[in-house]
Amino acid sequence: MNGFDFPFCNARLTALGSGALWWPEQALLCVSDLHLGKSERHARRGGAALPPYETRDTLTRLAADLARVPARTVVCLGDSFDDGGAALALPEAEKLWIAQLQAGRHWIWIVGNHDPAPVDIGGTNLAEFRQGGLVFRHIAQADACGEVSGHYHPKAAINLRGRSISRPAFLLDSARLILPAYGTYTGGLRSRAKVLCSLMRADAHAILTGARPVAIPMPR
Repeated sequence: MNGFDFPFCNARLTALGSGALWWPEQALLCVSDLHLGKSERHARRGGAALPPYETRDTLTRLAADLARVPARTVVCLGDSFDDGGAALALPEAEKLWIAQLQAGRHWIWIVGNHDPAPVDIGGTNLAEFRQGGLVFRHIAQADACGEVSGHYHPKAAINLRGRSISRPAFLLDSARLILPAYGTYTGGLRSRAKVLCSLMRADAHAILTGARPVAIPMPR
C-alpha cells in the first residue's frame, strides 16, 4: 500500500497515494469531494459535454482502496455528489455498487456546498462527525483544532529533474488537515492561493499524491 504516515493531533494517519486518508487505529477511511455525477450535471445544465465515465472511475478507485484496508467506517467529506440532481440521476448499477461498498460498514455522508440536502443512498447524513479527538467537516473553520476537511481541492507542485510536477495534495499543519479531491472530474486549487495560505500555519506541509506520496513544505 503506497502511503505517507504522519502524526496529527495524537492520531497516526496515512495519506494514501489515491488521495484517501486512512486511520488504522479507528479502521476509518476518509475521502473528500467525489463529485459523483458531474458529467450528468453538466449535460443537464447545458454545459460542455463530458465523457460520462467519471462516476464509475471514481468508484473503481474507492473500491480498490477499500480492498486494501480493513475499513469499518467510511467518511465522505462532502460534495460527494455534484448536486442533488446528480445523486437522484445515478444509474441503478452505480447505486447498487455504492450499496455493496457500504455493506458491513458505517458509512457517513458529510454534507457539502454542492450536496447540502441529505442523500437517500444508504449511510448516515451528518453536518460533521467526531471520532477519537478529530472532527470531520466539509469546509475548514477558523481557529479549529484536530480538523479534517476538504472543499478546496488543494494541489501542490514539486521540481523533479528540472520539471515542475503538480499533483493533488493533502495540506497539513499542527491544527488542521485538508484533503485533496478524490473525484475523477475535479480540478485543483494551488496551495499558493490566498485562502489556503491564510488557513494553513507557516510550518504547514503538502503531501503530494501519486505512486509515491511525498511531503514537502507547503508551497506559498
